[in-house]
Amino acid sequence: MKFAGRGTVRIAPPDSLRFDYAGPFNWGSGAAVVIGDSVLWADPEKNFRSLVPAIPMLWASLAMVRPPTDDANVLGTQIVDSLTHQRRVVWRFAQAEDTLDYVVTDSAGRESMLEAEWRRRGKLVARSRAKLDALQRPASARVDFPEGPARFELTVGMVDTAAVISPAVWRNPH
Repeated sequence: MKFAGRGTVRIAPPDSLRFDYAGPFNWGSGAAVVIGDSVLWADPEKNFRSLVPAIPMLWASLAMVRPPTDDANVLGTQIVDSLTHQRRVVWRFAQAEDTLDYVVTDSAGRESMLEAEWRRRGKLVARSRAKLDALQRPASARVDFPEGPARFELTVGMVDTAAVISPAVWRNPH
């Protein structure tokens, strides 16, 4: 099955977002508020969980890396290719069952991206790739869930950095 739709994401840095979405003819519409790696509320819960089964991948698709949990082992490195002037920064957040890998590729004069991979007990859960615009904001993203198999794709149509988010946005409408 394949569905398309439209959505709006409001982000209150560093850790909060509201995600509103609607499929064709408002089929499969809903909303959710995410704080950190937790869903504060989702309406309807089932629709949101099927659309976004992995919160760390949602953040990565929006070109944001959430800080590691307190119990995570954190590894990182930076690699610079002197011929292509491509710089890659790599982080690994390893916990008892979960491992999150992030790679930021910054190419001089070319498209930058944030790639993420989530493994649970060594098995791939999700993989994402967010392409960034010239201001290092998300332009488009794709998250693949091989178990499903499923895919979540987004294209950013507009960014409004001056928006003031009303407190009512964070409350569940029901």
